Amino acid sequence: MSYIAPIDETKFWLYEILEAKRLFSVSSFHGFKEEDLNLILSEAAKITSESIYPLNQKSDQIPAKLENGICRTTPGFADAYECLVQGGWTGISGSQKYGGMGLPSTVTSCFNEYFGSACLSFSLLFLMNQGQIDALENHANENIKNIFLPKLNSGEWTGTMNLTEPQAGSDVGALTTKAEINSDGSYAITGQKIYISWGEHDLSTNICHLVLARLPSSPKGSKGVSLFIVPKYIQNEKDEWLLENNVKAVSLEKKMGMHGSPTAVIEYKQSKGWLVGEENAGLHAMFTMMNNARLGVGIEGLSQCELATQKALEFAKTRKQGNAKIDNGKGVILDHPDVRRMIIMMKSLTAAVRALCLDAALSLDLSKSNDKQLATKENTRASFLIPIAKAFSTEIGCRVADIGIQVHGGMGYVEETGVAQVLRDVRVTAIYEGTNGIQAIDLIGRKLADSGKAANGLIDEIKLTISECYDQTDHQIKEMGAKLSKSLLCLETSLNWMLGQEDFNERLAGASPFLKAFGLILGGNYLVKAALKTCSLDRKSLAQFYCLNVLPEMEAYGAISQSGKESLYEYSNQFFGFY
Repeated sequence: MSYIAPIDETKFWLYEILEAKRLFSVSSFHGFKEEDLNLILSEAAKITSESIYPLNQKSDQIPAKLENGICRTTPGFADAYECLVQGGWTGISGSQKYGGMGLPSTVTSCFNEYFGSACLSFSLLFLMNQGQIDALENHANENIKNIFLPKLNSGEWTGTMNLTEPQAGSDVGALTTKAEINSDGSYAITGQKIYISWGEHDLSTNICHLVLARLPSSPKGSKGVSLFIVPKYIQNEKDEWLLENNVKAVSLEKKMGMHGSPTAVIEYKQSKGWLVGEENAGLHAMFTMMNNARLGVGIEGLSQCELATQKALEFAKTRKQGNAKIDNGKGVILDHPDVRRMIIMMKSLTAAVRALCLDAALSLDLSKSNDKQLATKENTRASFLIPIAKAFSTEIGCRVADIGIQVHGGMGYVEETGVAQVLRDVRVTAIYEGTNGIQAIDLIGRKLADSGKAANGLIDEIKLTISECYDQTDHQIKEMGAKLSKSLLCLETSLNWMLGQEDFNERLAGASPFLKAFGLILGGNYLVKAALKTCSLDRKSLAQFYCLNVLPEMEAYGAISQSGKESLYEYSNQFFGFY
């Protein structure tokens, strides 16, 4: 089958529901108009569908290989990379001052969805680049910006993020990589980092690593971590960036999926690097890249929802099996109620996460407004939405990919169809950039530190949708409003319970269910708004399906989120095998 980028669906959510035209009033995007956005979407759809998607199954079958210190990527990646570089896509959201296109995060998110659906393992290279550009723009000094940003934006160089070490995964403060200052003001970096996506490859002339390391005089823990930019090659005597910098890919991980994306173990031995931001403030700078990446990973989850849905729908429309007793049946498995339920489930969940991710991206863009009150409001809103967008979208990506296999039946378990690849590829997105459990901890921790103000802001938006439903004469719309209202009451009860816990472990025990509950009701809100704002019978039917078949899950998760820690810790040592 082919992949068709869902332009009409993107435009529907951007223009008719999320009011993306608000972007055009932000001074940072001065001169950017609706026709520009439409043209970009068309070009992104064309290049990803025609030039990138044919590489997807090949990337799974012919993974990146490390040979004599050189990483050989999937055949076809080099030509595709050059095509994307020529189109300026590598610097899509980078500042125009340093050679980027300067486009809004909302537009970048649309491109990332199409690219991810076309070939997730290849798209990750661009996601890492986008994050590094963002981190350097916000935290590097002008000298570093002038050296690195033009080459990163042009695609001549690419970027990575180096946090994890064998003994320091999510606990970044436990890292041991060392940084010692050199006489010329640079730093010598020594240590080993693991799980470095696109840490070594043959597509660009240089690879720039953002590395977390510790200075000798720094305090222990996360407060003593600094950030450095460490390129694979540095300048020689002729000022050419050709001199090896003792940055070596020791090995590539053998993974469950994402085979086309080389995940490297990188070793640094007195490698020259430059400080980004202030000493001991590395996590602050790195979080800029991580926040960018967290939304991007949420988009990855969305991209695989769309790909799995397209594959399943194409199969269900053409696979003849059995004889469903319905009027005007086509004699295909899509006629059967259970298959139809699975397909509609896939489509409704995909629509929900698309709206969620685009909404978060739009708030990020609006936070750059010159209107300080609006900027503050949208920044708070985006910060609250991002952990939900990352965790909920990737979890739904895994769920939808799994349903896609089921729709295919036995053929779903056969590699030939490429459906199993979708599930293998998307599974890691629930782990990337802070596991989904960590996103949930962030949500019930930092994001509720305002006593629930940001959460209640979103709750007020849902209440407005409910009110609009009750104002309608359509019985189905009123019923959707009633179901949304019932679920919202459950969410408010869960939120108040979270805020009322003095023992933080009580909150932690229900963090993941709470995030899922929030994601599910936001999805319902988006779909019901779509039913309200259009005359489309299909939109109304999809929202009704979600309210009947998906939204009840939210109430279950809301109840589970309040169950507390007791059921997790009331066990003997023997239960866990300790003697």
